[in-house]
Amino acid sequence: MNAARSGYRVFSANSTAACTELAKRITERLGAELGKSVVYQETNGETRVEIKESVRGQDVFIIQTIPRDVNTAVMELLIMAYALKTSCAKNITGVIPYFPYSKQSKMRKRGSIVCKLLASMLAKAGLTHIITMDLHQKEIQGFFSFPVDNLRASPFLLQYIQEEIPDYRNAVIVAKSPDAAKRAQSYAERLRLGLAVIHGEAQCTEQDMDDGRHSPPTVKNTTLPTGLELPLMMAKEKPPITVVGDVGGRIAIIVDDIIDDVESFVAAAEILKERGAYKIYVMATHGLLSADAPRLIEESSVDEVVVTNTVPHEVQKLQCPKIKTVDISLILSEAIRRIHNGESMAYLFRNITMDD
Repeated sequence: MNAARSGYRVFSANSTAACTELAKRITERLGAELGKSVVYQETNGETRVEIKESVRGQDVFIIQTIPRDVNTAVMELLIMAYALKTSCAKNITGVIPYFPYSKQSKMRKRGSIVCKLLASMLAKAGLTHIITMDLHQKEIQGFFSFPVDNLRASPFLLQYIQEEIPDYRNAVIVAKSPDAAKRAQSYAERLRLGLAVIHGEAQCTEQDMDDGRHSPPTVKNTTLPTGLELPLMMAKEKPPITVVGDVGGRIAIIVDDIIDDVESFVAAAEILKERGAYKIYVMATHGLLSADAPRLIEESSVDEVVVTNTVPHEVQKLQCPKIKTVDISLILSEAIRRIHNGESMAYLFRNITMDD
């Protein structure tokens, strides 16, 4: 299929070769070629984008994977979207498998909801649609003024469990904190496996962070109107570390959406080993694997870390052979094809529930 004759183009907004691998896989599945463009950084650090072919009246898809330099990748995407807009592209769809700043989607004390800011910037730049995968919070879709298709990687990870983990029927799905229990429950129900949840002092969740409701700060000697006494909120106190569920003599599969700093996963693996699990897998959609993550994984009780290629991590794989990759280019290419042809996206969400 010739994309140009079919009325659409596919571009990669990345300036680094490692980040264009997913875009190449997607275009190969579509039988198309990557659009001709140049993305590079000036000597003063500014990003420059040049579109080298006509896109007038075309449906354009920008594939942008997010490397470690998040802010540069965001600027590349914004500038390319604006360049295509001013070149009279008909529709501009951003294919952003891992949506950056998705963890900053709630108010934190005197901070800001950066994810909402980014959504507004993308709309202003010219995007009319976004395809992404496993948003950190599904409510992020409400930040956008245009359609967002939040695809799921779980079918690919479930397939990996069934095909690549020997004796997976003797496994138990583990949530490393109560926050991850819904995701773990979804996996457990689909695989007909047991569920375990780690709870206690070792866990630190987003809900424990200040969310602005303690502002303004307490002022000493504050006087209240006569007869008014506000009830005092009791301080939180986490119980000792507990594993709810039986993992003794079984394979433990920890599931989450993002693996970035791996300390919490390593700690969970140690606890599961102490409770009798004989093999430990960690599975997630987005493998950011920042800082010393490869070394910590290699030295830990984790036997294998399985992530998708929404984020490039070839360097980390060279540092740690325990890291495995699942390709999700199939579902992204099918989403592009369906959106361009005006077909329903329902097939890509079959058997997906609100809790998935």
